[in-house]
Amino acid sequence: MATRLGLSLPQGRQYDIGRDVPAVARAAEDIGYASLWVFERVLYPDPATQGLYGIPGRAWPDHYRSVADPLITLALAASATERARLGTSVLIAPLHVPFQLARSLATLDAASGGRVVAGLGTGWSVDEYAAASVVPFARRGKVLDELIDVCRAVWGPDPVAYEGELTTIVPSAVGPKPVRPIPIPILLPANSPRALRRLVDRADGWMPVGMGAEALAAQWAAVREAAAERGRERPVQSVVRANARYTPRARVGEGRAPFQGNAAQIAEDLAAHAAVGVEEIMLELAAGAGDAQELKDVAAAVYEAARAAGV
Repeated sequence: MATRLGLSLPQGRQYDIGRDVPAVARAAEDIGYASLWVFERVLYPDPATQGLYGIPGRAWPDHYRSVADPLITLALAASATERARLGTSVLIAPLHVPFQLARSLATLDAASGGRVVAGLGTGWSVDEYAAASVVPFARRGKVLDELIDVCRAVWGPDPVAYEGELTTIVPSAVGPKPVRPIPIPILLPANSPRALRRLVDRADGWMPVGMGAEALAAQWAAVREAAAERGRERPVQSVVRANARYTPRARVGEGRAPFQGNAAQIAEDLAAHAAVGVEEIMLELAAGAGDAQELKDVAAAVYEAARAAGV
């Protein structure tokens, strides 16, 4: 079976969100993309008080200056499509009240006919935490754990009841419910031993960033080994995030980063990553496009090249 391909939706300031999100979503579904994805950034410190990913002195990308709300973006995409799955890569869990996020995801799933995939993470920006989080940065992992618990409770049968550090739900009817008998899949990264254990024990799937096929293969082997060691019986779903940079002219020679270059080069990288055995790769192309038409054109060219390359 061919690896599924997903596409990022337009969330940046170069886009007209109300017009371009539905247009790109429809076009992506028509092209053949199996899923549509959003990410979350809530502010851009000026100047940044913390480097990108917490690395001192590393500049934040300019496209982080304005990022449309992920769930509103997915709602616009849901209304314009029929089949494509609707995913988050990722929502920063501690920036959300667990009960409210669980209900929002369930409502989106019900409205879209059961198409939501919840990629969750803990984030890295202390400035975003200072502005929006429900707990201090140091407690971010505990919030993610509770959010997963609350989602499982809210998405399950009534009466819903839960008692946690942040959330108390007295026995209640809580709706709407997700459409599928098996509720919304939860995907997590695995960037540390603790995160890997959380993934294996509590999540439906794994959402890494594609940084090269060899590295991905090693990470995927570690996930499967951990799953076997911890007695997990159900399979681990997998969606790789590919942060692509499209340039129409061929770039040759050593040192080309993964997913950077023309359509054929990006397709070559997609094929190498797909060969690792992952189920799906989502392409982040929206940040580098100048407008919605360019995004649609690039998405079509890369998809055609990927299928020609056997992806």
